[in-house]
Amino acid sequence: MTTETANCVPTEFDRLGALEAAVAELESRANSQFRTVREPATRIRREAEELGAEELYQRAELLIASVDLREGRVGEGGQSAHRVQAWAERHDSSYLLARAHRQLSVFYRYVGDAADGLKHAVQGVALLTDDWPVSIRAQQLMALSVALEETGSPVDGERRAREALALAMAAGDHETTLLALNNMVYSAYENNDEPAARAMVAEMHEIQARTGHRFGANELDTMARVELMGAHYDAVEDLLTPVMADLVVANEGDAVAECLLTLALARRLAGRYPAAQAALDANLRICGQRGLAAIRARIREEQAALYAATGRYAEAYEEHRAFHADSAALLSVQRDARARALQAVFDANEARRASEHFREMAHRDALTGLHNRRYVNERLPALLLEAAAERRPISIAIVDLDHFKRVNDTLSHATGDTVLQHVAEMLADAVPGPALAARMGGEEFMLVYPGIGPEEAAVRCERLRLRIRAHAWGPITGALPVTTSIGITTSMDGHGTLSSLLAQADRNLYTAKRAGRDRVVGDIAA
Repeated sequence: MTTETANCVPTEFDRLGALEAAVAELESRANSQFRTVREPATRIRREAEELGAEELYQRAELLIASVDLREGRVGEGGQSAHRVQAWAERHDSSYLLARAHRQLSVFYRYVGDAADGLKHAVQGVALLTDDWPVSIRAQQLMALSVALEETGSPVDGERRAREALALAMAAGDHETTLLALNNMVYSAYENNDEPAARAMVAEMHEIQARTGHRFGANELDTMARVELMGAHYDAVEDLLTPVMADLVVANEGDAVAECLLTLALARRLAGRYPAAQAALDANLRICGQRGLAAIRARIREEQAALYAATGRYAEAYEEHRAFHADSAALLSVQRDARARALQAVFDANEARRASEHFREMAHRDALTGLHNRRYVNERLPALLLEAAAERRPISIAIVDLDHFKRVNDTLSHATGDTVLQHVAEMLADAVPGPALAARMGGEEFMLVYPGIGPEEAAVRCERLRLRIRAHAWGPITGALPVTTSIGITTSMDGHGTLSSLLAQADRNLYTAKRAGRDRVVGDIAA
């Protein structure tokens, strides 16, 4: 292979950089483009797993969860968001944790738990920092705004919405600006504040004229609701006709159904009863096709009003009863969906805890409870890298019980096991803080002292040796003494391979054995 060809092969570092940039772009992508997120996020998740890039994997997983939530797969989205939240908490990833809280706020709002939705929205905003992308900061604030309004705090909700709006406007992010304005307009409509709603709609039109933005179905429906406030029914028709003609992008699964409901209401109020009925009939077909139970219940309420407007009072009464029955059924379905989603989350958390428990068991010696050789092989290289990065010492000691075979052969293996357990307790006491003790097999143990030089390591091991010798062994081993030989080696700056350090500690151990046992030998005495 030529040099030029070799240089064209992307390194792992290059791949990680490309994945990082791709994830960041997806996270900042406009809400209106959420359907374009799943495929690239799935690819990024797969590549991140191949590279062992856990945080990138989790960020991609959360992006997929956000799409699941917006497409109606509430249980799947909520379960994934909870898993990401747990990972972010364990790994102290505040950025990812904040974004997970935002998605969980959406999840709990969907399943009818406004209080938990508010809790997560607050936690997401609490983690915000000024160096985050503007679009993401604005999204966090808008999630809190919605949660506050839904829990009966419209003033605080509006304040947070205005903060999001100010951020987006200052950054020249017109899509996020329009999203914030649209939310605020709908809130003004619900609060029957027509002047405020119209003022903000005028701002939306000004941004459209300046940027060429094309309003989506949600934005047009919000504007149509404002026209309803002024009884401008022809204006409602003008706004929503392009949606009905499929000339406008509908970026939410229920956007067209919402528009049809608004249209039916405007036509009824205008006295155009057959046209209102046609809109309701079309809407029922859409709700049936897309499983929009919440809007279907609201259609029944509007159908009852339409029957009453045309003098069909008996049918209006029956439709009103059906509306209440559908509403009750919908609440039941929502409660069941919430229960299933929360059970899925619970199961996921239980599975995670079980996985962590079994992993911990795999790293422990069953007899003594100390870490085992597998754990040492996984952990010690990382400790050496940390010592090298911080240019600090690390000491390793191999501890071997003297003439231990005599205990097993003379007394019993059960007695030998008891001796090992007592020694293990003393070793565990000898490793405070970041130090660790492990049983390597048989009667051989290891001590690792990060940040400890040769003199201090020798003092600690000597203290341990004397404690083991002075232990009250009589009731266990009778006249047989229990003593240890210990070999120590130290890397002053973390350099050296694991195998070379273990070999040197082993050589020092055998020096102690040859010198008569029951002693400590380190590099300085070798």
